[in-house]
Amino acid sequence: MSPKRNKRARIRPGLKQRRFRQRLISYREAKGRPAFRRIPRAAVPSFFTLMNLFCGFLSLIQVYDGNLENAAWLIILAGFFDGLDGMMARLTNGTSLFGVELDSLSDVVSFGVAPSFLIWAAGLSEMGTTGVIIASLPALAGAIRLARFNISFEGTKGDYFSGLPIPVSAAVIVAIILNEDLLQDLFLGNGDLRIVTTTVILLAGLMVSTIPFDSFPQPSAAYIRKKPLKAILGVASLGILVVFREPGLLVLLIVYLGFGIGRSLTMFFKALRDIEPAEDFNSKE
Repeated sequence: MSPKRNKRARIRPGLKQRRFRQRLISYREAKGRPAFRRIPRAAVPSFFTLMNLFCGFLSLIQVYDGNLENAAWLIILAGFFDGLDGMMARLTNGTSLFGVELDSLSDVVSFGVAPSFLIWAAGLSEMGTTGVIIASLPALAGAIRLARFNISFEGTKGDYFSGLPIPVSAAVIVAIILNEDLLQDLFLGNGDLRIVTTTVILLAGLMVSTIPFDSFPQPSAAYIRKKPLKAILGVASLGILVVFREPGLLVLLIVYLGFGIGRSLTMFFKALRDIEPAEDFNSKE
């Protein structure tokens, strides 16, 4: 065996990796960067945000393969991860502008593009170009809704959303798909798509509106002490979802939409009633 080969054989395992690591540390020090950087707090909620996006991507694949029910459940799973990323951001104090932007990009795919593709494949494709335009509305209105939210976000979420949240719009479309047989018996009959098209257009209009909708309960002791009624309603809603599943989801969404719209109409008519009539310009002096 040659001396050169003996020298290589005497090199301890992992020595090359340690030398490379030392050179990398020296390079970082020369650039004025710390040799070792801690994982930022924002990485924890961002992981769940990316899982939200991944579920939206899988949902698109399932729609392409014709598995509409699987695609609908994947959108629900994306909503689960969307809730987890917000909770982890609060627990780790990892809220950041990067996280807000990443969350919006993920939401526009999982709760905008995926539901639009889903409802198009579920029946609106039969309407040709008109169906394409109507099916695209949740994605387009959702993008507007998220952009408006980002420029007005001040670091904390309030008690109300201005306009329908895009996850709720996606949930309504999912509920339509999962309760297709029930809706056929109650309303649609013979494949009539008027109810579906009206619902999709209504959802898009609500997202770009300024109608206040209640924010979702937060699983924290401070929130329960501050708003016990909303916390109880949140637990009750979760119980209804567990027991009744698809029909329960549909009923809860109808109640949520009806309460938000009804409250807004009540406030509107009350404001009209309280406003003093303007001077009649047609009256003669």
